[in-house]
Amino acid sequence: MRPSRYGAGVVDEGSAGDRAGTSVPVSPPDAEDRALLAAHAAGNPDAFGTLFTRHRDRLWAVALRTTGDREEAADALQDALLSACRAAAGYRGDARVTTWLHRIVVNACLDRARRRAARPTVALQDGPDVADPRDVLAERELATEVQAALAALPLEQRAAIVLVDLHGLPVEEAAQVLNVPVGTVKSRCSRGRARLAVSLGHLRNQERSPAVPPVGVRPGPSESEAQSEAQSEDGRA
Repeated sequence: MRPSRYGAGVVDEGSAGDRAGTSVPVSPPDAEDRALLAAHAAGNPDAFGTLFTRHRDRLWAVALRTTGDREEAADALQDALLSACRAAAGYRGDARVTTWLHRIVVNACLDRARRRAARPTVALQDGPDVADPRDVLAERELATEVQAALAALPLEQRAAIVLVDLHGLPVEEAAQVLNVPVGTVKSRCSRGRARLAVSLGHLRNQERSPAVPPVGVRPGPSESEAQSEAQSEDGRA
C-alpha cells in the first residue's frame, strides 16, 4: 500500500479506511463531489473551484478552530487546497471527498502549528477595538476565552475536539480524517473535554453567581425587613 503525500503532511488514505471501516456509502452529495474531483483530474478548469465553494465555509471553520489564528488558518487552508488540487488524481474513493478534504486541511494546520512552535514569534498588538454594545462585547469575550482554552489543548486533542464536538463529525469519520483508530479519537476527545471543563469551569460559576445591583441603587429590603416595617406602620397608625 503506497502512502500519498499531500505536501501538508504524509497521509496513507488506505490505512485510515482500514482502521475506521472500508465500507463507505456514497450519498448523492458525495457522488457530486466525486464527479467534480474526477472532472478536475481529467482537466476541467472549473471543477475544483466548484468543489471548494461547496465546502469552503466548513473547511475554513475547521482551519480557524484548529490553528486558533486567522492568518495561520488562511495560510493553512491555502496550503491544503493546493495540495488537494495536485493530489486529486490520487484520490481512491475509500473515504468521502469531504473526509479526504478535512484530512488534508487538518494535516496542514497541524504542520503549521508544529513549525510555529519550533519557531515562536511575538504577535503584534492590534489597534484599539471600536466600542461595542455590552452584550456583543460579552459574546466576544466568551468566544475569546473558549478559543484560548482550545488553543491551550495539545494539538491532537484540539483537532479531535474540533471535528467531533464543534463540527459534529461521527467518531468513525473523524478517525479517517486524523488517520488514527476510533478508540484514539474517543480517548483524545475525553482528555480534551476534561481539560476544557477545568479551564472553562469559571464560566459556569459566573452564571450561578447572584446579580449585583448597579452602583448607587440600594438593594430592596428582605422579606423579614419588609414585615418589620409593615408592623411599625401599623403601630404608628
